[in-house]
Amino acid sequence: MEILEKIKNRSAKVGVIGLGYVGLPLAVLQAKTGYHVFGVDEVEAKVEMVNKGHNYILDVVDHELREVVEQKRLEATTDFAVLRQCDIILICVPTPLTRNKEPDISAIVKVLGHLADHSHPNMLVVLESTTYPGTTEEVILPALTAKGLTVGKDLFVAFSPERVDPGNASFKTHNTFKLVGGVTETCGEVAKTFYEQSIVKIFPLSSPRVAEMAKVFENVFRSVNIALVNELTLLCDRMNINVYEVIDAAATKNFGFMPFYPGPGVGGHCIPLDPYYLAWKSKEYDVHTRFIELAGEINENMPYFVMSKLQRILNQRGKCLKGSTILVLGVTYKADIEDPRESPATKVMELLQNEGANLQYSDPYTPSLILKGQEYKSQQVNAELLQGSACTLILTAHSAFDYQLIVDHAPVVFDTRNGTRQVKHHRDRIVLLST
Repeated sequence: MEILEKIKNRSAKVGVIGLGYVGLPLAVLQAKTGYHVFGVDEVEAKVEMVNKGHNYILDVVDHELREVVEQKRLEATTDFAVLRQCDIILICVPTPLTRNKEPDISAIVKVLGHLADHSHPNMLVVLESTTYPGTTEEVILPALTAKGLTVGKDLFVAFSPERVDPGNASFKTHNTFKLVGGVTETCGEVAKTFYEQSIVKIFPLSSPRVAEMAKVFENVFRSVNIALVNELTLLCDRMNINVYEVIDAAATKNFGFMPFYPGPGVGGHCIPLDPYYLAWKSKEYDVHTRFIELAGEINENMPYFVMSKLQRILNQRGKCLKGSTILVLGVTYKADIEDPRESPATKVMELLQNEGANLQYSDPYTPSLILKGQEYKSQQVNAELLQGSACTLILTAHSAFDYQLIVDHAPVVFDTRNGTRQVKHHRDRIVLLST
């Protein structure tokens, strides 16, 4: 088979559509493997940076990007016409929610419009974007076969979900199990052969639907368990029990327990969104996923709980939230990364804005932030800044913060992430989510 030979001898040309947190690392990996890669993105700034060898994604190694660009193995462009030259297309575009929390796959549909213009026989098309089960067969396949191509013969289609964990030093794309579900057995074999060239562990599946369901299930699993511990936190707060001590105690059991930790909400591109993709699709089959939807509600309520508790903390000290200076530490969705997507810190800060608080923040990964049209700039954490704040609110526990310094100088620290767990002195100034 012609495409298999091209894959094995690395003469196949690869088009990666979307150069974000998923697409750019994948493009660099395929270029390192020996393929000629075209990275396609509508954002000119990204394209210019890639072509200059300038990195903007934490999980991409600077010198690796520079090398594949200098060696002409990776080119970026805004012109979708390059897809005509490609044997393999990897779709890595965003799949957010609408304002009504319904799936928004408009970016995928837009890509399909371009593929309709530039597709050709013997092309492998793989969707990597997370989506609801059925998307590959119900949306991708009809669009690609409209020109008369026959799937499994001169067109090969598969779903292989991204499993990027931003900031994870141990597991990158190349050493994380890669799920592959082809529309036909031949499609699956072609896709498997392609990914085997660059990824250590391939897990073939019987269909795209299985792969799609597995991906959303992974994230629903996390959402539900985080919601469980968040709800436990609400109870522990009422009962004056330290929820972190409870979790650590339960985690001493050698079997049957997996620790999850509470926080001010959930963030990132997957966990806040994917449960709604599955819940939306389930209604088509008259199944109401109440458990999954309830988990989403609990997690979404956590910023409001943080606000309520912050007001109590200030009231106990004779202050009101309106007009008080609140210093927020950490605004990305998790520690030690630069990714702000769906960060619960953003929601908490917007609520603080609404209540008339004087907002300041510090985050080594986010030099500036715009909330409701107002720009904020990250401040250097020092004694003066801490002492001038009515409360220091830890929303993301970056390792770069000096937590003992923070507790030494802040009048009170509301720590929603247990970042201060190693602090030895002045612990009476620390308030946790459930104390």
